[in-house]
Amino acid sequence: MTPVDRFHADFKNNPQPLILHIPHASTHIPFYDGYVNLVSLQEQIDLLTDWYTDELFNFDSSVSVLVPFSRVFCDVERFDDDAEEIMSKVGMGMLYTHADDGNIIRYATDEIRNAILENFYHPHHQALTNEVDQQLKLYGEAKIIDCHSFPNLPFTRDVNQALPRPDFNIGIHHFHTPEKWILESKLFFENNGYSLGIDWPYAGTIVPMKHFTINKNVHSIMLEVNRDLYLKENSFEKNKQFNLIQDLVSNWLNLIYAL
Repeated sequence: MTPVDRFHADFKNNPQPLILHIPHASTHIPFYDGYVNLVSLQEQIDLLTDWYTDELFNFDSSVSVLVPFSRVFCDVERFDDDAEEIMSKVGMGMLYTHADDGNIIRYATDEIRNAILENFYHPHHQALTNEVDQQLKLYGEAKIIDCHSFPNLPFTRDVNQALPRPDFNIGIHHFHTPEKWILESKLFFENNGYSLGIDWPYAGTIVPMKHFTINKNVHSIMLEVNRDLYLKENSFEKNKQFNLIQDLVSNWLNLIYAL
């Protein structure tokens, strides 16, 4: 019995667990082929990592689909076809070839690209699809939470440069995000004294392509936490509010779980 099978065996008599998709928490680089400067690489990891989202999104009735490598190595939330990915125009598509400031950090040959697609990108998406399929089989629906954080000031390459940024953001999709999830999220954060963006500063939420705009029983919403809420200023260390924000996120997850 696989770990996922054991998990579902444990929960077979309970309401379905949430699927926590955590794509940007890791700092691991599996191999360094193509990188031109390890100092600039580390700077981008420091800048772009969604620090501690694997801890912030902590909920007992859930199963995590965690990406074990840095987004700077391979960003699984980008389209694998650069023609479809808007961020590929600035060198930050599935494979980041440029830093946020526009400087080159990696030369991605076809050999490197194909190796990453085969060994990292596609296996991750298959794992997420498998988990969604398992939930559809067991419960008739799947509930995905796309788990992120964001900086209080925009990255240089961000499409949306508007300020001030909200405390939290939910990313939605008209086909896959239930309206009640949106309405209840707005009330939840408002009642707790926090501002909430909707598709701002970042938009959308992940859904496996197998089910994208096809199966309405696959529900998905993204939650992003402003890093200033839980990190020390100009640092990647947790601040004194970390546990408070972690509890708040857990309460929101419980809200979605119960809907």
